Amino acid sequence: MNDELNYAQMLEIPVETVRVDRKEKRKKYEPDLKEQLVQEVNERVGAVQDDPAYAESTPIERAPEEGRERTQRRILMAEFIAACALCAVIFFTNIFLPGSAVNTFLRGLFAGEEEVAADTRVYTDFTLSPLVNDTVEAEIAVSDTGVLSFTAEASVYPPADGTLLAVNGDADTGYTVEVGHSDSFSTIVSGLDTVYFAAGDEVKATIPLGFSDGEGEVRVMFYSDGSLINGCSVSEDGLAWS
Repeated sequence: MNDELNYAQMLEIPVETVRVDRKEKRKKYEPDLKEQLVQEVNERVGAVQDDPAYAESTPIERAPEEGRERTQRRILMAEFIAACALCAVIFFTNIFLPGSAVNTFLRGLFAGEEEVAADTRVYTDFTLSPLVNDTVEAEIAVSDTGVLSFTAEASVYPPADGTLLAVNGDADTGYTVEVGHSDSFSTIVSGLDTVYFAAGDEVKATIPLGFSDGEGEVRVMFYSDGSLINGCSVSEDGLAWS
């Protein structure tokens, strides 16, 4: 700068001098975003750790395997003792109290389904009931083979109490039913227009089994062990074995 002034003075050139002081521009404070984020996270973590709701839990100690096995052995031993006690009760009640309520209960508890007693009655052990009501005028005929038949508009009754074993046919062709009275004795009635019971139902000699409209013939057949019985007679007193 001085050289320039000297040179200007030599040339007698007027020179105006201005002193310029360059001032360093102050940098704006720019916070480090990374640092700020880390600091914020640390502050939040610290707050959570200080919260009593998030206090460290006490570690759970697991029961040792040895204690667990000991408990299982005790349970098995208790079950064994209970089984032995039950066996002892059954044994002594069978010997000393065979008719006691406890013994009856235990027998029913351990016994299976009882078998149905066999019905060994034969057909001659049954007293036959009328097939129709006394107020109905129906002439019952008996064939040479023992088949009973009649034609009348009337309710038809079974000749004896029993169980309806089967129902066959329909309303157009007529129904045929089989009634079992014992293991060996049964009755088959055909020509019914209506049947009041279903297979498996119990039937009574005093309750109508079905109905005939009188347009077709009703036939009644008795069987013993599957063979047709030819030994029934009809009189004023009703049906009877001859």
